[in-house]
Amino acid sequence: MATPQAEGPGGNLRLFSGNSTRAVFAELFPEFERVTGIRVTPDYDPAQVVLKRVATGETADLAILGQAAIDALAGKGMIVPESRRTLARCGVGIGVRAGAPKPDVSSADAFKRALLDAKSIAHTSEGASGIHFSGVVQRLGIADVVRAKAVTNPGGLIGELVVAGKADLAIQQIPELMAVPGIDLVGPLPQEFQNISVLTAGIFADSRQAVAAQALLEFLATPAAARVFRAKGLEPA
Repeated sequence: MATPQAEGPGGNLRLFSGNSTRAVFAELFPEFERVTGIRVTPDYDPAQVVLKRVATGETADLAILGQAAIDALAGKGMIVPESRRTLARCGVGIGVRAGAPKPDVSSADAFKRALLDAKSIAHTSEGASGIHFSGVVQRLGIADVVRAKAVTNPGGLIGELVVAGKADLAIQQIPELMAVPGIDLVGPLPQEFQNISVLTAGIFADSRQAVAAQALLEFLATPAAARVFRAKGLEPA
Protein backbone atom coordinates (compact mmCIF):
# COMPACT_ATOMS: atom_id res chain seq x y z
CA MET A 1 0.00 0.00 0.00
CA ALA A 2 1.56 3.28 -1.05
CA THR A 3 1.58 5.64 1.90
CA PRO A 4 2.63 9.28 2.40
CA GLN A 5 5.60 9.46 4.74
CA ALA A 6 5.37 11.49 7.93
CA GLU A 7 8.18 13.84 8.81
CA GLY A 8 10.33 12.95 11.78
CA PRO A 9 11.13 9.64 13.54
CA GLY A 10 7.55 8.49 14.04
CA GLY A 11 5.66 9.10 17.22
CA ASN A 12 2.30 8.42 18.78
CA LEU A 13 -1.02 9.83 17.59
CA ARG A 14 -4.02 9.98 19.88
CA LEU A 15 -7.30 9.71 18.02
CA PHE A 16 -10.90 10.28 19.08
CA SER A 17 -13.28 8.34 16.85
CA GLY A 18 -16.78 6.92 16.72
CA ASN A 19 -17.31 3.15 16.64
CA SER A 20 -18.23 3.05 12.94
CA THR A 21 -14.51 3.08 12.08
CA ARG A 22 -13.39 0.43 14.56
CA ALA A 23 -13.17 -2.49 12.08
CA VAL A 24 -11.61 -0.29 9.38
CA PHE A 25 -8.90 1.03 11.64
CA ALA A 26 -8.14 -2.38 13.15
CA GLU A 27 -7.06 -3.40 9.66
CA LEU A 28 -5.44 -0.17 8.46
CA PHE A 29 -3.52 1.16 11.45
CA PRO A 30 -0.97 -1.70 11.69
CA GLU A 31 -0.03 -1.05 8.06
CA PHE A 32 0.22 2.70 8.68
CA GLU A 33 2.51 2.08 11.65
CA ARG A 34 4.64 -0.37 9.67
CA VAL A 35 5.21 2.12 6.85
CA THR A 36 5.58 5.34 8.85
CA GLY A 37 6.69 4.29 12.32
CA ILE A 38 3.78 6.27 13.74
CA ARG A 39 1.60 4.47 16.25
CA VAL A 40 -2.08 5.45 16.45
CA THR A 41 -3.90 5.08 19.75
CA PRO A 42 -7.64 5.20 19.00
CA ASP A 43 -10.22 6.08 21.66
CA TYR A 44 -13.71 5.07 20.52
CA ASP A 45 -16.79 6.87 21.83
CA PRO A 46 -20.00 8.36 20.42
CA ALA A 47 -19.56 11.90 19.12
CA GLN A 48 -21.71 13.39 21.89
CA VAL A 49 -19.53 11.71 24.50
CA VAL A 50 -16.37 12.97 22.80
CA LEU A 51 -17.75 16.51 22.80
CA LYS A 52 -18.40 16.26 26.55
CA ARG A 53 -14.92 14.93 27.17
CA VAL A 54 -13.30 17.70 25.14
CA ALA A 55 -15.40 20.27 27.01
CA THR A 56 -13.85 19.05 30.28
CA GLY A 57 -10.33 19.53 28.95
CA GLU A 58 -9.44 16.27 27.22
CA THR A 59 -7.70 16.53 23.88
CA ALA A 60 -6.08 14.44 21.17
CA ASP A 61 -4.20 14.94 17.93
CA LEU A 62 -7.01 14.00 15.57
CA ALA A 63 -10.78 13.45 15.68
CA ILE A 64 -12.81 11.39 13.21
CA LEU A 65 -16.49 11.88 13.97
CA GLY A 66 -19.74 12.95 12.36
CA GLN A 67 -19.51 16.20 10.41
CA ALA A 68 -21.64 18.17 12.89
CA ALA A 69 -19.34 17.26 15.79
CA ILE A 70 -16.18 18.21 13.88
CA ASP A 71 -17.77 21.49 12.76
CA ALA A 72 -18.75 22.22 16.37
CA LEU A 73 -15.17 21.68 17.54
CA ALA A 74 -13.84 23.82 14.68
CA GLY A 75 -16.29 26.57 15.62
CA LYS A 76 -14.84 26.61 19.14
CA GLY A 77 -11.29 26.80 17.84
CA MET A 78 -10.42 23.28 19.01
CA ILE A 79 -10.09 21.83 15.50
CA VAL A 80 -8.12 23.58 12.74
CA PRO A 81 -10.89 24.47 10.25
CA GLU A 82 -8.66 24.01 7.20
CA SER A 83 -7.73 20.49 8.31
CA ARG A 84 -11.26 19.12 7.98
CA ARG A 85 -11.68 16.29 5.50
CA THR A 86 -14.64 14.09 4.61
CA LEU A 87 -13.61 10.42 4.72
CA ALA A 88 -16.73 8.30 4.23
CA ARG A 89 -20.50 7.95 4.68
CA CYS A 90 -22.66 5.28 6.25
CA GLY A 91 -26.28 4.59 7.09
CA VAL A 92 -28.19 2.94 9.92
CA GLY A 93 -29.16 -0.71 9.73
CA ILE A 94 -30.81 -3.60 11.54
CA GLY A 95 -29.01 -6.72 12.72
CA VAL A 96 -30.00 -10.08 14.20
CA ARG A 97 -28.05 -12.93 15.73
CA ALA A 98 -26.40 -15.06 13.05
CA GLY A 99 -28.80 -17.71 11.81
CA ALA A 100 -31.90 -16.10 13.32
CA PRO A 101 -34.88 -15.33 11.03
CA LYS A 102 -34.51 -11.95 9.33
CA PRO A 103 -37.62 -9.78 9.59
CA ASP A 104 -38.97 -7.89 6.60
CA VAL A 105 -37.81 -4.27 6.85
CA SER A 106 -38.30 -3.35 3.20
CA SER A 107 -41.03 -0.77 3.85
CA ALA A 108 -42.16 1.56 6.59
CA ASP A 109 -45.07 -0.72 7.52
CA ALA A 110 -42.90 -3.84 7.53
CA PHE A 111 -40.24 -2.11 9.63
CA LYS A 112 -42.88 -0.99 12.15
CA ARG A 113 -44.23 -4.53 12.37
CA ALA A 114 -40.74 -5.93 12.92
CA LEU A 115 -40.19 -3.53 15.80
CA LEU A 116 -43.54 -4.40 17.36
CA ASP A 117 -42.93 -8.15 16.97
CA ALA A 118 -39.45 -8.10 18.50
CA LYS A 119 -39.30 -9.05 22.17
CA SER A 120 -36.37 -6.71 22.75
CA ILE A 121 -34.46 -4.11 20.74
CA ALA A 122 -30.89 -2.94 21.36
CA HIS A 123 -29.63 0.54 20.50
CA THR A 124 -27.29 3.16 21.87
CA SER A 125 -28.53 5.94 24.12
CA GLU A 126 -25.84 8.50 23.21
CA GLY A 127 -24.65 7.35 19.78
CA ALA A 128 -25.89 9.05 16.62
CA SER A 129 -27.81 5.96 15.50
CA GLY A 130 -29.57 5.55 18.84
CA ILE A 131 -30.57 9.20 18.99
CA HIS A 132 -31.88 8.95 15.44
CA PHE A 133 -33.76 5.73 16.17
CA SER A 134 -35.53 7.36 19.12
CA GLY A 135 -36.87 9.96 16.70
CA VAL A 136 -37.92 7.29 14.19
CA VAL A 137 -40.06 5.36 16.67
CA GLN A 138 -41.58 8.66 17.78
CA ARG A 139 -42.60 9.30 14.15
CA LEU A 140 -44.00 5.78 13.92
CA GLY A 141 -46.11 6.34 17.03
CA ILE A 142 -44.60 3.39 18.92
CA ALA A 143 -42.04 5.16 21.13
CA ASP A 144 -43.58 3.96 24.40
CA VAL A 145 -43.80 0.35 23.22
CA VAL A 146 -40.20 0.32 22.00
CA ARG A 147 -38.90 2.10 25.08
CA ALA A 148 -40.46 -0.56 27.29
CA LYS A 149 -38.45 -3.34 25.64
CA ALA A 150 -35.28 -1.43 24.75
CA VAL A 151 -31.86 -2.65 25.84
CA THR A 152 -29.34 0.21 25.67
CA ASN A 153 -25.72 1.10 26.18
CA PRO A 154 -24.37 4.65 25.93
CA GLY A 155 -22.16 3.59 23.02
CA GLY A 156 -20.04 0.66 21.88
CA LEU A 157 -20.90 -2.13 19.46
CA ILE A 158 -24.56 -2.70 20.23
CA GLY A 159 -24.71 -5.92 18.22
CA GLU A 160 -22.80 -7.58 21.07
CA LEU A 161 -26.01 -7.44 23.13
CA VAL A 162 -27.82 -9.45 20.47
CA VAL A 163 -25.02 -12.02 20.22
CA ALA A 164 -25.18 -12.37 24.02
CA GLY A 165 -28.92 -13.11 23.81
CA LYS A 166 -29.97 -9.88 25.52
CA ALA A 167 -31.99 -8.54 22.57
CA ASP A 168 -33.59 -9.75 19.34
CA LEU A 169 -32.76 -6.78 17.11
CA ALA A 170 -29.83 -4.37 17.01
CA ILE A 171 -30.20 -0.90 15.52
CA GLN A 172 -26.92 0.85 14.73
CA GLN A 173 -24.81 2.20 11.93
CA ILE A 174 -24.17 -0.55 9.38
CA PRO A 175 -20.35 -0.75 9.80
CA GLU A 176 -20.81 -1.10 13.56
CA LEU A 177 -23.17 -4.03 13.06
CA MET A 178 -20.79 -5.61 10.54
CA ALA A 179 -17.93 -5.33 13.04
CA VAL A 180 -19.59 -7.79 15.46
CA PRO A 181 -18.88 -11.50 14.87
CA GLY A 182 -22.10 -13.46 15.12
CA ILE A 183 -24.36 -10.73 13.70
CA ASP A 184 -26.25 -10.99 10.42
CA LEU A 185 -27.12 -7.71 8.75
CA VAL A 186 -30.85 -7.63 7.92
CA GLY A 187 -30.54 -4.46 5.87
CA PRO A 188 -30.67 -0.67 6.08
CA LEU A 189 -33.56 1.26 7.57
CA PRO A 190 -36.30 2.03 5.04
CA GLN A 191 -35.31 5.04 2.97
CA GLU A 192 -37.80 7.41 4.60
CA PHE A 193 -36.25 6.66 8.01
CA GLN A 194 -32.62 6.49 6.96
CA ASN A 195 -29.95 8.77 8.37
CA ILE A 196 -26.63 9.08 6.53
CA SER A 197 -23.67 10.02 8.70
CA VAL A 198 -20.81 11.91 7.06
CA LEU A 199 -17.55 10.80 8.64
CA THR A 200 -15.25 13.80 8.92
CA ALA A 201 -11.71 14.22 10.22
CA GLY A 202 -10.05 17.22 11.81
CA ILE A 203 -6.72 17.96 13.48
CA PHE A 204 -6.76 19.48 16.96
CA ALA A 205 -5.36 22.98 17.16
CA ASP A 206 -3.12 22.06 20.10
CA SER A 207 -1.77 18.85 18.56
CA ARG A 208 1.97 18.38 18.74
CA GLN A 209 1.74 15.73 16.02
CA ALA A 210 0.00 17.74 13.30
CA VAL A 211 2.37 16.53 10.56
CA ALA A 212 1.83 12.91 11.57
CA ALA A 213 -1.92 13.48 11.75
CA GLN A 214 -1.88 14.88 8.23
CA ALA A 215 0.09 11.84 7.07
CA LEU A 216 -2.62 9.59 8.52
CA LEU A 217 -5.33 11.54 6.69
CA GLU A 218 -3.42 11.13 3.42
CA PHE A 219 -3.09 7.41 4.10
CA LEU A 220 -6.83 7.07 4.74
CA ALA A 221 -7.52 8.72 1.36
CA THR A 222 -5.57 6.16 -0.69
CA PRO A 223 -7.41 3.75 -3.03
CA ALA A 224 -6.22 0.80 -0.93
CA ALA A 225 -7.70 2.33 2.21
CA ALA A 226 -10.93 3.08 0.33
CA ARG A 227 -11.30 -0.62 -0.44
CA VAL A 228 -11.14 -1.41 3.28
CA PHE A 229 -13.71 1.28 4.11
CA ARG A 230 -16.07 -0.18 1.51
CA ALA A 231 -15.56 -3.77 2.70
CA LYS A 232 -16.47 -2.74 6.25
CA GLY A 233 -19.75 -1.05 5.31
CA LEU A 234 -18.72 2.56 4.65
CA GLU A 235 -18.80 4.43 1.36
CA PRO A 236 -15.49 6.29 0.93
CA ALA A 237 -15.65 9.97 0.02
